[in-house]
Amino acid sequence: MVNCSSTSCLAQNDTIPVEVGVVFDLETWLGKVWLSCIELGLSDFYGSHPNFKTRLILNIRDSKEDVVTAASQALDLIKNVQVRAILGPHKSTQAKFIIDLGQKAQVPIISFSATSPSLKISNQSTYFFQTATSDSSQVLAISSIVKAFRWRKVVPIYIDNEYGEGIIPYLVDALGEVNTEVPYRSAIPPSATDDQIKAELYKLNTMQTRVFVVHTSSDLGIRLFTIANKIGMLGQGYVWIITQDFANRLNSLNSSIIDSMEGVLGIKTFVPQSKELDSFKARWKANYFYKNIDQIGKNPTFFDAKLNVMGFWAYDSVHALALAVEKLISTSGGVINTTTLNSVTNTSGSTNLDSFNVSPIGPKLLETLSSTRFKGLAGDFILDNGQLKTPIFEIVNIVNGGKGRIGYWTQNNGLVRNLANLSVEYSTSKSSLKPILWPGEHTNSPKGYWENPTNEKRLRIGIPNSSVYREFVDVINCDANTSILSSSDVIGFSIDVFKASVRALPYALNYDFYVNRDGSYDDLIYQVYLGKYDAVVADVTIRANRSQYVYFTLPYTESGVAMVVPVKDNMTKSAWVFLKPLTWDLWVTTFCFFLFIGFVVWVLEHRINEDFRGPPSHQIGTSFWFSFSTIVFAHKERVVSNLGRFVVIVWAFVLLILTQSYAASLTSLLTVEQLEPTIKDINQILKSGERVGCLGYSFVYELLKQRGFANSQIVLLNSTQQCDHFLSIGSAKGGIAAYVDETPNTKIFLAQYCSKYTLIGPIFKTAGYGFAFRNGSPLAHDISKAILNVTEGDEMKKIENKWFMTTEQNTCLNSDPKISSNSLSLDNFWGLFLIAGVSSLSTLIIFAIMFLQKHKQIWSNSQSSIPRRIGAISKIFDQKDLNFHTFKKRSNNQFYGGYGTDFVEFSANNTNCPPSPSTSNSTGSNSPMPMGEQLGTILISSAQASPPNHDGHIVQISTTHN
Repeated sequence: MVNCSSTSCLAQNDTIPVEVGVVFDLETWLGKVWLSCIELGLSDFYGSHPNFKTRLILNIRDSKEDVVTAASQALDLIKNVQVRAILGPHKSTQAKFIIDLGQKAQVPIISFSATSPSLKISNQSTYFFQTATSDSSQVLAISSIVKAFRWRKVVPIYIDNEYGEGIIPYLVDALGEVNTEVPYRSAIPPSATDDQIKAELYKLNTMQTRVFVVHTSSDLGIRLFTIANKIGMLGQGYVWIITQDFANRLNSLNSSIIDSMEGVLGIKTFVPQSKELDSFKARWKANYFYKNIDQIGKNPTFFDAKLNVMGFWAYDSVHALALAVEKLISTSGGVINTTTLNSVTNTSGSTNLDSFNVSPIGPKLLETLSSTRFKGLAGDFILDNGQLKTPIFEIVNIVNGGKGRIGYWTQNNGLVRNLANLSVEYSTSKSSLKPILWPGEHTNSPKGYWENPTNEKRLRIGIPNSSVYREFVDVINCDANTSILSSSDVIGFSIDVFKASVRALPYALNYDFYVNRDGSYDDLIYQVYLGKYDAVVADVTIRANRSQYVYFTLPYTESGVAMVVPVKDNMTKSAWVFLKPLTWDLWVTTFCFFLFIGFVVWVLEHRINEDFRGPPSHQIGTSFWFSFSTIVFAHKERVVSNLGRFVVIVWAFVLLILTQSYAASLTSLLTVEQLEPTIKDINQILKSGERVGCLGYSFVYELLKQRGFANSQIVLLNSTQQCDHFLSIGSAKGGIAAYVDETPNTKIFLAQYCSKYTLIGPIFKTAGYGFAFRNGSPLAHDISKAILNVTEGDEMKKIENKWFMTTEQNTCLNSDPKISSNSLSLDNFWGLFLIAGVSSLSTLIIFAIMFLQKHKQIWSNSQSSIPRRIGAISKIFDQKDLNFHTFKKRSNNQFYGGYGTDFVEFSANNTNCPPSPSTSNSTGSNSPMPMGEQLGTILISSAQASPPNHDGHIVQISTTHN
């Protein structure tokens, strides 16, 4: 074990001593704490590694809290003591010159308390190691909190020196990434008096912003919060966030100071708990109080000294330096020894500052120290470009005299409640944090703005002097000399939507309305670009050319340009009105199905039903008569087959629906007033040369000219009454054929004149109405989100009903509808026809299969030609099916045959049977004829031999079977 004194650490005789400088403010308790951590760190390191060849020898210097003294002490250590590294200095303001000295002498400067990011500049401070977390690494944690609570303005309060200014560029950039503005920067001098601090706070209090990020030393920060608490700036509505240097020292502050910071948020470096850390804290406490027992009686602050993360960084820094020096000696193979370590290389110069002893091991020590890795008290010790790698930050909330952890911020996950279950997504949601108690002991998130600031520039909202449609914007209680209006002097749909959107913002927004008495809407937009107004709230259409000058919010109305045209009564008085309910394709399809169904029923009934037999003309007429009579269910013919009945049932169902639909459509045509537009397409007006109208200030005029309309065809209008008058007289009499305007305007116009006009379109595409803001304004983004909240809720419906659903308009909109009845088309019934067609074809197929199966002996007779077989099948199909029950008598031993309406009765017991036709077949063969041909021959021969009596009685022929 090595015994360390206040000036050096004695090494054993067989070890290599390495001189190391320490530059601290030893008169402060922090300097004492850090020095004790370094000494304990060396003791622990060499106690754990007694066989190491090197020993660090500490050469301690007091900087006396002065920049010049710190620099001179460092210069003395480099030139006279020839140290190989320096631990320190205490503050960022002291580090700048010392870093330059180290760079020139190639002596590493290792600081665990100088956190300003401006100190570590590439290629200019390669020998400077920032073993503390740089202030630049915490700005993303701060911006994540700001984004989570949607604060749009933040004021940084910082100490006016190297340390304070170093974070500002990084903080402003990080806030800009989340669309947050920094309207003011409050720089407080390090030597500021209480009166100066109070004056600056009063200045901040007159501004509207209520979110402050405090980046000062702990001493200045304590005074700042004490005064802010006294003047009431830690009450409801305020947000205070302190940076890591101040937050890391919170446990060292007394309770009275903590009480004055109730509700403040802090970004604190996260230190993982470990057994090594607990052991170090216990040993450090005993060692510190033992060595400073004499100081405690003189200065009570020494008694209240407590460890913070910078003490852990001091412990880890000396550990890293000792480890790097040992690696350097052990890996050099004896090249670097005591002689080498003590040798110097002089650089000549005219002054002492120009003459330096360049360290012989500087470059090698720089390389070894940069690659040193180990697990320290404060976590993993990893240097990235000479800086401690960005750690995890704790987010703390000062509550009830203590600090409570409300969450964490990590580089990969953003805001998280705990480190146990990290999400793969980066979060900036306030739900990722635990509940927060804000200043004033309030749990509701502050808006970040004061409702009534005394010195804040109010938003200037430009509005048009007048609008044809006063439902959107209307100015009341305003004389010609008034330009600034209060919120109550301006009314309308657009105004109410804007006010509702402002109420939906998470912060207060104060504004005044300014009347623009001259110029068009394009001129009003251009005034925003020139800076006369901050925004325009009116019925302004979002256009590409306008977007070059301003930034539009999301639209809050429907989009598009439509055309209003007169309507004409088209009540059908033609004698052929009965044809109009159905389109021609439906008429043709229905007629074809009548023929098809008649044919199917004839096929299925011809052999078994007397109603479908007789001369060809009689059969055709009966079939079509049956099919067409089903439309009114007036058919008298019986359908006796099950397949035929199935076809008729399906067809009757189709006709029922078709006839009912036809009747309803015809009734509508004959009874409902038919209003049809006089013009259906804007191209029709363009070709005919008729005139169209539009509002004089509207961009629609340019759209019509781009479409091809001549100036003589465009009439500029200035009121809805004028639009009505010109539309009523028509283009031929000096009026207009159509009125073209944006869809929201045309709907208001139609609400007043719904009985005379109708809407065609939209005929042009537009994005709708939106609010215009100056380019780069973060308000446009916030108002767009607020518009979504308003339009998706019930409030938008209430606003619309207020302005667009007056009593007169309700009467008009709720009157009997005057719409054109569209003819029924095949598209409406193709499913029904498909069912009827499939069912009918199926029955035909089934019938054909059954018929051919029954007479397969004819079809399968290979001795007959195909035409002869087809002819035989056709003859049999044309004959009656005597086996069907409709042709049988009640007695089971008789059956009927014959031709037409004359029947021949065959008796099974009659022996007077005609001779067998087999004896006289054409081939001379004695083979019997097929049964079907025998039956046909018998019937024909019998009819010829025994014609029916003229009185219509049946001739009976008896046959006896042997």
